[in-house]
Amino acid sequence: MRSYPTGPTGTRAAALAAALLLFAGAGPAVADDGRPDRDFTIEDPRITESSGLAASRAHPGAYWTHNDSDDGPYVFAVDSRTGKTLATITMRGVGEPRDVEGISIGPDGDIYVGDIGDNLDGSWDHVWIYRFPEPKQLRDATVTAVQYDVKYADGARNAEALMVHPKTGRVYIASKNEDGGGLYEGPAKLTAGSTNVFRRVGEVPWVTDGAFSPDGTRLALRSYFSAREYVFENGRLGADRPVAAPFQRQAESVTYTADGSALMFGSEGARSGVVRVEVEGGPGNGSDSGSGSGAPSKGGERGGADKAGDGDGEGGGNAALGAAVLVGVAALWLALKRRRGQG
Repeated sequence: MRSYPTGPTGTRAAALAAALLLFAGAGPAVADDGRPDRDFTIEDPRITESSGLAASRAHPGAYWTHNDSDDGPYVFAVDSRTGKTLATITMRGVGEPRDVEGISIGPDGDIYVGDIGDNLDGSWDHVWIYRFPEPKQLRDATVTAVQYDVKYADGARNAEALMVHPKTGRVYIASKNEDGGGLYEGPAKLTAGSTNVFRRVGEVPWVTDGAFSPDGTRLALRSYFSAREYVFENGRLGADRPVAAPFQRQAESVTYTADGSALMFGSEGARSGVVRVEVEGGPGNGSDSGSGSGAPSKGGERGGADKAGDGDGEGGGNAALGAAVLVGVAALWLALKRRRGQG
């Protein structure tokens, strides 16, 4: 479920979000030439709160997503060539999902769905993870999913990022907090019928989603206004670098393409756009993996509401737009302050 921090930070976030809408335009991303893994728009009118993305391993060009809360036990496969839904999967045996926020695919080909949101920051003493095999054929189906009970060793908290390591199969969760969250590591193997305790193993910024690279050596984490890519080794975070994440209406999701050459950034909202951003050092990008911040797709240039401000093709537009937004918000704040003083 969408939630912003409260207090002064919340006020600033709301102002920034409003300013972003003014600067970003109105049109969503569109598929460019029918190729997979490029910018696309989620066309299904049922998908209005896409809160997670996972690139299919079995079906090239397909991306799994789900709605936020109050939708039911549904997962959708969306074609990145057309933006149309290829399959709707209904999970049975999982009860009533509360706040589904993340999705990931393990090395065994199973899909993991994280019912891990908690907008009251600790009101639920446990959350759930659902798991089922990725279907061999993309068509509407009902599947039996395994349900795992999850608790955190240091107490309940809100989270929106669920990541399964593509080599070890270990599950990680990144908590969401305006003052910084934690990276939590699950047991080596999840167990149904008993509590799975996740332990804090690292510190992370405010996170709305995350994903491992296909080779498991990198972990990307995004927030509403930025993204970072971390070296991941021996189960721990290493050096990090910024990624040129697009500004989006409600920046909720991220995943690597199946070949690891790019990150796909998604957003909530009706007909929301998914934007491809090239990864420095990714396969076929011809760049050193030691530094850099990524660049927009060359095959599917970013444009529209979810892709504003990338005119230089190297992320400089994001910086320019960010600066403009900050200036605009500051000007608005000063104007309101003067008006109150005159009143």
